Amino acid sequence: MQLALGALYAWSVFRIPLSKAFGWSIQDVTWAFSLALLVLGFSAFIGGLWMRRVGPRIVGITAGVCYGLGVAFSGLSGGNIWILWLSYGVLGGFGLGLGYIVPLATLVKWFPDRRGFITGLAVAGFGAGALVTAPVAQQLIVSFGPSTTLIILGICYLIMILLAASIMRNPPEGWRPTGWQPSAKQQEQLEGRDYTLKEALSTWQWYALWAMLFLNVIGGVSIISQASPMAQEMGGVSAGIAAGMVGIISIANGLGRLVWAWLSDAIGRRNVFLIMFLLQAVLFFILPTQREFTALSTICFVIISCYGGGFGTMPAFAADLFGAKWVGSIYGLMLTAWGFGGVFGPLLIANIRQSTGKYDLALVVIAVIMLVSSVLPLIVHAHSVEHQPVGAGARG
Repeated sequence: MQLALGALYAWSVFRIPLSKAFGWSIQDVTWAFSLALLVLGFSAFIGGLWMRRVGPRIVGITAGVCYGLGVAFSGLSGGNIWILWLSYGVLGGFGLGLGYIVPLATLVKWFPDRRGFITGLAVAGFGAGALVTAPVAQQLIVSFGPSTTLIILGICYLIMILLAASIMRNPPEGWRPTGWQPSAKQQEQLEGRDYTLKEALSTWQWYALWAMLFLNVIGGVSIISQASPMAQEMGGVSAGIAAGMVGIISIANGLGRLVWAWLSDAIGRRNVFLIMFLLQAVLFFILPTQREFTALSTICFVIISCYGGGFGTMPAFAADLFGAKWVGSIYGLMLTAWGFGGVFGPLLIANIRQSTGKYDLALVVIAVIMLVSSVLPLIVHAHSVEHQPVGAGARG
């Protein structure tokens, strides 16, 4: 399910073909990707609330219909940019958000013993979506053109998500793995109160987590949105090899979601975010000096692993602070940070590239943003929200 949804990350493969086919600018094509991420953030919140009433299966099936048809309809734009934005960006993005939250909110209930690892494993599929899609889409574009390719892929996504969503269900109330003996830290989290969405929003920690996710998104999504043209321009490679780079960084996206989330179970969520922000700051400062494809790909690989790591770690971070019961709506609303970051990051790098003729200045600006962001993990951690008896007002 996440593999089909994560095909979104292969969008940069379409940027140049769509621009050439219809005369659209970099910003025009990038807006379809940004709109999808923006709508995703809000629809994930809607999906989290809806799941509380109908369960994960119906929400997942609806997600497949919206996302699959949205991508397919975008192939019928016929040069009308508004059709592309409304179909891929709005309808497809709505399905993305509904579908993305379903496995996350379901799995933290099935695996209270390994919250970080299981959410990382789930979203690793999303991060790896472009690994399969990028080379396939590149070949289809060569054979059939970008529009027909979008129609073909949309139908494939529809089928994949409907099949996966049909088996989704929640565990019984209060369920725990057989024979599991939680550690003292895990027991504290399990015995801590479950915050409702309203109570979580009354704490400053929720907004701090939102800001951390937003800032972490900016760096990685900027690279993802321009990966193929950036590789061609800075690395001097062909479109086919550049599509390979899209696949390479999709591995980083998926692997980072799993590895950083697994590491967060061992060293703590905020320590993982601190490391990721500082590491990205250094790499973005170095990136403009690279013109060799292997070095360029390696640096982008590490940056995208940090991007993925934010999505692998944050659901568990939210569950640690606010409990797992209502994490679908609490984390679902938090994913609006993904939406806003998905607009800000790609448009920042696209506009600076358009005005300066190269990517260097944009990469330095993002490096500064990552450096400043490293302050946030220092002030929020899993014990900063005081656990209170059920019924008490939430305190920050």
